[in-house]
Amino acid sequence: MRFTLSQEQALLRDTVARLVRERFGFEARLKTLESAAGFDRDVWREFAEIGLLGAPFGEEVGGFGGGGVELMTVMRELGRGLLLEPYLASVVLAGSLIERLGTPEQCSDYLRPMIAGEALLAFAHGEPDSRYALEQVATRAVATSGGWRLDGRKSVVLHGGEANTLVVSARTAGAQDDEKGIGLFLLPCDAMGLSLHPYPTIDGLRAAELELDGVVIPAEAALGEPGTAYSAIEAAVARGLVALCGEAVGAMETCCDMTLDYLKQRKQFGVTIGSFQVLQHRMVDLRGLLEQARSMAILAAGRLDGERAERERAVSAAKNLIGRAGRTIAEESIQLHGGIGMTWEYALPHFAKRLVMIDHLLGDEDHHLDRFVMLERAASAAPPLSAVN
Repeated sequence: MRFTLSQEQALLRDTVARLVRERFGFEARLKTLESAAGFDRDVWREFAEIGLLGAPFGEEVGGFGGGGVELMTVMRELGRGLLLEPYLASVVLAGSLIERLGTPEQCSDYLRPMIAGEALLAFAHGEPDSRYALEQVATRAVATSGGWRLDGRKSVVLHGGEANTLVVSARTAGAQDDEKGIGLFLLPCDAMGLSLHPYPTIDGLRAAELELDGVVIPAEAALGEPGTAYSAIEAAVARGLVALCGEAVGAMETCCDMTLDYLKQRKQFGVTIGSFQVLQHRMVDLRGLLEQARSMAILAAGRLDGERAERERAVSAAKNLIGRAGRTIAEESIQLHGGIGMTWEYALPHFAKRLVMIDHLLGDEDHHLDRFVMLERAASAAPPLSAVN
């Protein structure tokens, strides 16, 4: 498949790449890791100034209408620089849900300030017992005389401790594993009854555990029709998977570049170790994996705005392959580096940790393999169009 970026997409890629190169070196990352917020708010404001925070959104809400390819392009460059900014949590996941389900007033109140870099959003959906199943929601939303009462727990809410507003899923009806009956609600982070427990993740990002104990919110805090949010959540997670695939490809590219440079410079027995054929073969294998991963990320990005079954098969196939490729490239890059590959002051292990974490975010390789098989079987069982007609 021949794939080339349009002039506008290439300009977007070059703009992000220049920002990452000039503003986010490895030394800056180490310094940011020690900060309370865990990311650089000045860099975040620069994202807003160049329109990066509005890239995936329509012009009617303040974005510039980018699709899957634009999202993948942005995330690939962020992955190459291993940025810590909450783009996935705030823009891709929570922002997508508000754009899809929000009223014009909600988009104006929550989405536009986020695109302008003035507020942060986070998506609170995973729970202690839900693992990767999107339909597993035990948190309850009960209608009251003036709105809703929320009770439950949410786990590993990316950047939940730094967000101004949370998009929280809660069940208004049905059993715990029912796709129907799931609603979304906009919740300020200082709401009465909400307890936040932030912590750093092993790859240097931030997450939080949430406890909702009788949190009362007004009726207008509901996002869309309560109880019908599952398809929107699935679509937002698909967008998140494309973003993660793009980020992983960028991180893998940097790992391969660093490893190749090391093999060309490190000497043993008076020659560079890159001259040993066995190491050349291992490096070629890594490049082959990277090309496969890049192709699958492009495929998933191209299917993101298409029909639901095709979209879900493509994103699960991509996440499975990229999860395996990322882990292999991370481990092999450390092996080929030797001891320095485990040194905190060296950039490579930071990329390796991020690649391992990306495999676990929004479903690991095993989950998406099972899901892809299930979707394929469902598609095979569907009657042909001629039979339906």
